[in-house]
Amino acid sequence: MPSTVIAVDAMGGDHAPAVVIEGALAATRSGGIRVALTGPAERLREVLAGYGAEAAGLSVVDAPDVIGISESPLAALRRKPRSSVRVAADLVARGDAQAMFTAGHSGAAFLASHAAFGLLAGVERPALAVTVPTHTGAALLLDAGANLECRPEHLEQFALLGSAYARVAMQIERPRVGLLSIGEEAGKGNDLIREAHARLATQPIVFVGNVEARDLFTGRADVIVCDGFTGNVALKVGEGLVEAVEHMLREELGGALVSQIGALLTRRAFERFRTRVDYAEYGAAPLLGVAGLTLIGHGRSSARAVENGIAMAARLAGSAVLDRLAGAMRPVNG
Repeated sequence: MPSTVIAVDAMGGDHAPAVVIEGALAATRSGGIRVALTGPAERLREVLAGYGAEAAGLSVVDAPDVIGISESPLAALRRKPRSSVRVAADLVARGDAQAMFTAGHSGAAFLASHAAFGLLAGVERPALAVTVPTHTGAALLLDAGANLECRPEHLEQFALLGSAYARVAMQIERPRVGLLSIGEEAGKGNDLIREAHARLATQPIVFVGNVEARDLFTGRADVIVCDGFTGNVALKVGEGLVEAVEHMLREELGGALVSQIGALLTRRAFERFRTRVDYAEYGAAPLLGVAGLTLIGHGRSSARAVENGIAMAARLAGSAVLDRLAGAMRPVNG
């Protein structure tokens, strides 16, 4: 069986390229995955030389330009047509890879994917779909930052895309879709939310109505829809809270001898908690709505997060998820 090829932006992320290459190596060890690294060829080959024969599953595609996190993505892509993220997207568009992964500039990844793949029929705006832990498993939050301003029809499209993705990738037969608002009642929220609520109520999805921010992690909804500004703020608040709670727990458990004994007894539970809330376990967020597979990782991605993101890209490439997403948009088109 031929290997799945994933194009990886080797220069994306706070710790690139070393950590990205380490994660890519780990992803290829299980077999069935090959990685095409995009970035300055000479620099990447210098790093790979230290791994010798172990790097057999990796190839290098020269991309001499890198887009920094502080650059304007549109201007940077115009100035740097051979940037690592754009070359990765082009590999997928040409059929030389089945999906791409980057932990770099999310705005640049969004624009590069849009330019290389186009959009699925019926989609006006792609959405970044982030998996968040819940009491009962996991939920999908979209949009998590691709679109800072949205219209009601965009939230409607996000709901259809998210519901289809949850069925394919999360194996949820009938995903419950909630609309993020400031209250559960249908009349709560601004004009965007009220009109989106009316639209979602007519769609062939399991719409559970409005959900509040406190429900993000409760499992009340499997798919939570919002504009990108709201979603990104909610996501960052959740990440910050997890880090703060973890820090406070470490302080409390490490203070006195009795606490240290308690810490030893509770270490396993603490490790399970950390695993449940660690973004590295999910690896990456798909950009739903583009007509190609793009996975975007956290800028602080560790090697394990990169490995999991690449593995996730390979799983999606083998699941016909794009066909399912295209099918989900037929109610809008029809």
